[in-house]
Amino acid sequence: MFQSLTDKLSAAFRKFRGKGKLTEADVRSGMREIKLALLEADVSFRVVKEFINRVSERAVGSEVLESLLPAQQIVKIVNEELTEIMGSSQSKLTVSPSPPTVIMMCGLQGAGKTTHAAKLAAMYKKQGKRPMLAACDVYRPAAVKQLEVLGEQIGVPVFSMGTGVSPVEIAKRSLEAAKDSFCDMLFIDTAGRLHIDEALMEELRQIKAVTDPDEILLTVDAMIGQDAVNVAEKFNELLDITGVILTKLDGDTRGGAALSVRYITGKPIKFIGTGEKIENIEPFYPDRMASRILGMGDILTLIEKAEQAYDEKQAAELERKVREASFTLDDYLEQFGQLKNMGDLDQLLGLMPGIDRSALKGAHVDEKAVARTEAIIKSMTPAERARPDILNYSRKQRVAKGSGTSIQEVNRLLKQFEQTQKLMKQLGSGGRGFGKNKKRGMPRFPF
Repeated sequence: MFQSLTDKLSAAFRKFRGKGKLTEADVRSGMREIKLALLEADVSFRVVKEFINRVSERAVGSEVLESLLPAQQIVKIVNEELTEIMGSSQSKLTVSPSPPTVIMMCGLQGAGKTTHAAKLAAMYKKQGKRPMLAACDVYRPAAVKQLEVLGEQIGVPVFSMGTGVSPVEIAKRSLEAAKDSFCDMLFIDTAGRLHIDEALMEELRQIKAVTDPDEILLTVDAMIGQDAVNVAEKFNELLDITGVILTKLDGDTRGGAALSVRYITGKPIKFIGTGEKIENIEPFYPDRMASRILGMGDILTLIEKAEQAYDEKQAAELERKVREASFTLDDYLEQFGQLKNMGDLDQLLGLMPGIDRSALKGAHVDEKAVARTEAIIKSMTPAERARPDILNYSRKQRVAKGSGTSIQEVNRLLKQFEQTQKLMKQLGSGGRGFGKNKKRGMPRFPF
């Protein structure tokens, strides 16, 4: 996410480092680099001009020029201004006081409306809501079927009337069905086009009129760069959208849309899509996104992913085992499963502060190696998992054969486990444990 922009901004900041004091000429030179980086990332020229003016004005003030660490001050200013341009704070969905809350999804074809309607429904279902999906895209081949399959996958009802009925009528009936079924959220999946046209907009205006939605969310493909801003501006002008979902941010996107949409339309980015899986959607936090763009990681999102994946009772049980030094290979295997539940491991690395993102370029977590580790442990008997010291040569041969690996790989795993046990004993004797951190509720990781 934003790798190219992050690299270029880091290069610009290096110009400020190593200098005890900065002159206005130094600041102007650095600002030129930042300006070019933003323009190359496809950020709107209007946004770049305003951003550079604001940063420059603050950067030539006494807080920077008289600072002992001017480079850090400039990074701080850029971080604050990036956050401000993207909306300052998180913007949540408006919830209707009289259910159901109606969320109308709109956008061009291929932006991910159908998928993200299901992602949002799944997200809110986990939060205890009772969502329903409405299939109002009767033009795109298999759109109705796609939504029905997604609905079945996440356990959410889908209201559909086939493809021979007016989308406006389907939307109207879906609202009645949601009320009758006591659903408290209704996500309406509307049709898109390859481009904005009057027929599309008139249909969307009619759906808006009959459902009176609490939210009109525009789904925008971040991969199309500056065009994403033009699309958002046009839809907002014609429909008065309430928010934006930026999709495909896991791709090779330059980041311009994320930095431009809020400023140009005045409407907040509410969610971002970070992959193809149902769980690959996140609320949009401007401050966290600014931190990611500047290569500073996103520890709060990482913590939240951990909290969602880690079970409170399992964490307490793990803490007990650590204190009693009874951590086994079964526990080790369970922790691998918990870590995988947090999502794409490559993306998790990108959220960690202090990670050199350029060093990660082209690198990835070897999922096959993780699978081999699981296969080795599962090929052991319960007694061997509880007491790996009984694994002699013949037992290791059997385990290697059963897991499709080699004795060397079995030995490597046992060595890693032994090191983990030693770490557990040190933490256990120190009284730190692996339970919930009282400040943020962050589960501690066993490796």
